[in-house]
Amino acid sequence: QVQLVESGGGLVQPGGSLRLSCAASGSIFSGNPMAWYRQAPGKERELVARISRGGVTTNYADSVKGRFTISRDNAKNTLYLQMNSLKPEDTAAYYCRNWGSSSPWSWGQGTQVTVSS
Repeated sequence: QVQLVESGGGLVQPGGSLRLSCAASGSIFSGNPMAWYRQAPGKERELVARISRGGVTTNYADSVKGRFTISRDNAKNTLYLQMNSLKPEDTAAYYCRNWGSSSPWSWGQGTQVTVSS
């Protein structure tokens, strides 16, 4: 079973930036499309961004388009999310996972992002 460890969250002021990382154990990372999700208190988990196996194709939720950038380093089994121009409504716990698979991996512990002045 693949283990996912998210990191890089924290408290940031509106307009600030953060870079999240997701380290995956195992060698099957490169064979899977990956995605970032987030869940705010009292809300359902939502898809934020996804990326193809090779990192060429990306897709974003309308709410983050133009501000967030998803990327991956298959040699390091690591997924990234660069978040710029952060807004209070981006406050949530952020999670990564493989995307579009009939065998989704278990969720990691997530990393908390809080945008507040």
